[in-house]
Amino acid sequence: MNVAMKPKKHLPRSAQKNGTLRSEEDSFGQELWAAYNGQQVCEIVERDDGYFSSRPIYGVYFSEFKEWPSIEQKAMKFVKGRVLDIGCGAGRHSLYLKARGFDVSCIDNSPLAVKVCKLRGLRKVKLMSLEHINFAPDTFDTILMLGGNFSLLGNPSKAKKILAKLREISSRSAVLIAETRDPYKTENPLHLEYHKQNRAKGKLSGQSRIRVRHEKTVTRWIEWMILSKEEMKQLLKGTSRKIRRFIEDAGTSYIGIISKTA
Repeated sequence: MNVAMKPKKHLPRSAQKNGTLRSEEDSFGQELWAAYNGQQVCEIVERDDGYFSSRPIYGVYFSEFKEWPSIEQKAMKFVKGRVLDIGCGAGRHSLYLKARGFDVSCIDNSPLAVKVCKLRGLRKVKLMSLEHINFAPDTFDTILMLGGNFSLLGNPSKAKKILAKLREISSRSAVLIAETRDPYKTENPLHLEYHKQNRAKGKLSGQSRIRVRHEKTVTRWIEWMILSKEEMKQLLKGTSRKIRRFIEDAGTSYIGIISKTA
């Protein structure tokens, strides 16, 4: 690692218009950059009710296959053809698949995440937000939304629009590998109270607004949606997609293997 290298200080103001992050709000990228350069860093996530959580960065975003959760290891068996890794972070899934001969493209809305991916050996990496995803039709055979990234769909209405885009850019036999977390597998009273407030507002229990902090940098608020398996099935109704199977373990996270129906 080259600790002497420094991230760019400026990004054009137009970046925010296409959903990507300006340097002054790229706290997620700053965390990845610090970890890439050997620093001990924790990811701090703030929810809009004031709840905070944290976890070490390196062991999550830079982990090797043998260190991955078992559900992610099992999900790799369903990858085929041309791959799009959405929200690639530091590129751990893409690097694994690239080493096994897959044609992998990656996107992230963090400029520093893209930089870290390139420094780690990935070449087909684009600075692009999920909301502004832009590829030609029939470009991919597998779409990855791992590391909980299916939750980036945000809310049911937004999810339908993005799933339609993903359908357009994928092949007829394409598979969507989608990881999220069951919000109901918790006894934390702070989460349960938040769920109750959501239901009172007509929302799903697992909808939330979150942002990431690092030192003095903070991202803008984003919508985040975690779903039960039944809620994932309901979300997919009318999208010409179906669940082929679920991969799960004793934890709260699970992965849906999703294919097209027509």
